[in-house]
Amino acid sequence: MKAANRFARSQRKTVVSGMLLFVVLIVVLQLWLLTATTNAYLAGDTTIALPAALVSLLCFALNLGLLRYLYRLE
Repeated sequence: MKAANRFARSQRKTVVSGMLLFVVLIVVLQLWLLTATTNAYLAGDTTIALPAALVSLLCFALNLGLLRYLYRLE
């Protein structure tokens, strides 16, 4: 049974809107992370770069997972 058969059109719209909200929140988190990391790096703290990059990759993977779920939804 495909995922598209489980949701009516109005329900899919609600699911997509919720996913869009999560994507926006994750992107804002990534922008804040980039700003904070750049500020720390310019202040001389180079130890924060690798953990920040890993968290940013995790955020990217979450967004890819949401995109994959969206394609399966249709």
